[in-house]
Amino acid sequence: MGQYQPAQLRRYNPDDIARHYRYRPWLAWGRLLRIIWSFAGFILSLKWDEWQNQVEQNKGKRATQLRELLTRLGPTFIKVGQALSTRPDLIRKDFLEELVKLQDQLPPFDSAIAYRIIEAELDRSVPECFSELSPTPVAAASLGQVYRGRLVTGEEVAVKVQRPHLRPVITLDLYLMRWAASWLAPWLPLNLGHDLTLIVDEFGTKIFEEIDYINEGRNAEKFASNFRNDLQVKVPSIYWRYTNTHVLTLEWINGFKLTDTTRIREAGLDPEEIIKIGVTSGLQQLLEHGFFHADPHPGNLFAIPDGRMAYIDFGMMDQLEETTKETLVDALVHLVNKDYTDLAKDFVKLGFLTPDTNICPIVPALESVLGNAIGRNVGDFNFKTVTDEFSELMYEYPFRVPAKFALIIRSLVTQEGIALSLNPNFKIIEVGYPYIARRLLTGESPALRRRLLNVLFKDGKFQWQRLENLIEIARTDGNFDVVPTAKMGLQYLLSDEGKFLRRQLVLALTEDDRLHTAEVQRLWNLVKDDIQPNRLLNVAIGMLTDLSREGVATILPKATSLAAFTENQSVNNN
Repeated sequence: MGQYQPAQLRRYNPDDIARHYRYRPWLAWGRLLRIIWSFAGFILSLKWDEWQNQVEQNKGKRATQLRELLTRLGPTFIKVGQALSTRPDLIRKDFLEELVKLQDQLPPFDSAIAYRIIEAELDRSVPECFSELSPTPVAAASLGQVYRGRLVTGEEVAVKVQRPHLRPVITLDLYLMRWAASWLAPWLPLNLGHDLTLIVDEFGTKIFEEIDYINEGRNAEKFASNFRNDLQVKVPSIYWRYTNTHVLTLEWINGFKLTDTTRIREAGLDPEEIIKIGVTSGLQQLLEHGFFHADPHPGNLFAIPDGRMAYIDFGMMDQLEETTKETLVDALVHLVNKDYTDLAKDFVKLGFLTPDTNICPIVPALESVLGNAIGRNVGDFNFKTVTDEFSELMYEYPFRVPAKFALIIRSLVTQEGIALSLNPNFKIIEVGYPYIARRLLTGESPALRRRLLNVLFKDGKFQWQRLENLIEIARTDGNFDVVPTAKMGLQYLLSDEGKFLRRQLVLALTEDDRLHTAEVQRLWNLVKDDIQPNRLLNVAIGMLTDLSREGVATILPKATSLAAFTENQSVNNN
């Protein structure tokens, strides 16, 4: 029972950690008193400034005091500070400017120790591995520090060396966080307290993965594979011969932090265009690949001179299941379309509500709260506003935050926070929803086609307005071309797989007089080079066989007009 030591633990195990500190209470109480004493002193300093009317004079001093306090408390609290450094809407400017330094301007540890770690991990001397290696680190972060070097084979590299004795500090903080979560849970509303320890466990699992550099290297290669065909995203290569658990050697990235707008503009780049790449690639990670970067603070994102955005630091990643990805797409579309009944069902599928929850009283509450958050149009959407408004529902209804979604929310809020620091008027939906619309309109997988059909049909009726909205929103992105989408849609409509859709469209036309000769002409101009008129005529006739006699009577004039049009086109082509 007393043989276990925190430094020996390779994977996060809350039971083993609790067993260790349960029999060493003096360690836990000593750390807890230090944390309480540190924050008590800081809070008293703020109050003293208020009492002495010296708030303005001491703003810079207190901001520095907070940064130094988090730095002294170690990696767990540094990570909290890093997350806050991306939220200009939560943290006042003077504090923000200091907390940004926690991303890569932390006090380094002795380079002599770092060199010894390199040699011990790689089992070779530094000169055997590197022809050049900076004598001091170029950046120091919460878990390690980075040296700039060159391999003996000539490649320019970044060498990441982990801080010594990291695991004991992290395990003790995680033990205290978990204890505090279990103690606080009964005092919080049921929904906020639910799974609070699981959220700590999720964070603990990820931070233990983050301090295993072999795992980080594998994550980087998987991430690079996902974006191998994306010309806007750069991922550094890993040099495995010079990598081990506590040393990671990777390709050096020449670039600028996303918050360094002056240097980005001097390089001839538009910071907002780089941010759009970041938001779009973030959505791709969540909704396409399911493998996402859970720590996208500005110290991990770079604009490079060729216009691409580079990701570094792949220690904190997470994987989503296919069904979760699909449900997230559904939820986003239902949110923007204001389909609150379907949105409530999505929350059940995602685990925010239990399957036995009665969603009837929740639907109007969602409409009331989220309707105000979205605003009159999709351009008013703000993710932070939605999360704030949504938190109000947690007090009144049985919502809970699944542990995995704590990281997703953190990732999305962090990305939006970076964008807001560059442009206070930034709206994530102006970039995000066009991407979702494009995905739905151009996706070729059966799953995405099902998603599109779910959007376009409600209660068995075709929703023309939604299709028009999707196309209009997708067109706000200059890269979207409606012609290939129209061709692909018609080809799907004419295929065997599209039989159900053909029937639904014909039924919709019996009730909606939107298909006019001019629209048929425009559609024909898009697809006439790819689809033979005779085939379109045959399908139009075949569609009638799916209808009842009453349906045929209603649709017949339109079908006759369409048949005459296609026959005329066929004669003209011949």
